[in-house]
Amino acid sequence: MVDSRITDFIKRHHVLTLATVSVDGAPYCAACFYAYDKGRNVLVFTSEETTRHASEMMADSRVACAITLETKVVGKVQGLQLCGRVRRGDDEARRCYVRRFPYAAVVPLVLWVFEPDFMKLTDNTLGFGKKLIWNRE
Repeated sequence: MVDSRITDFIKRHHVLTLATVSVDGAPYCAACFYAYDKGRNVLVFTSEETTRHASEMMADSRVACAITLETKVVGKVQGLQLCGRVRRGDDEARRCYVRRFPYAAVVPLVLWVFEPDFMKLTDNTLGFGKKLIWNRE
């Protein structure tokens, strides 16, 4: 089970930074709006297949993500790093995404589901440098 402090952090935000790698090993990052499906413990985001990161995801489904709270106050620093795999979204993913972003219901969506294997939340509100770690069993 994922610590509720991690899932609460995910639910409070809506933009992730997605990291992919090309077939020749060049790294790339992209910012994506996401919705969180707590029941399946997945993040759902949209990206056209013609984007660089989607092309790289289709070649290698292993990706990393980061979700960060922007603050200059050291005691409020929070950030989540995730590693896992992506796959194409299904009907359940679409319902999740449209529930979070209702305006998306009227446009064609190319959805992706990120399934984390590892999550690490750094949360200074719990103490300086405090980390909560989750691994898929």
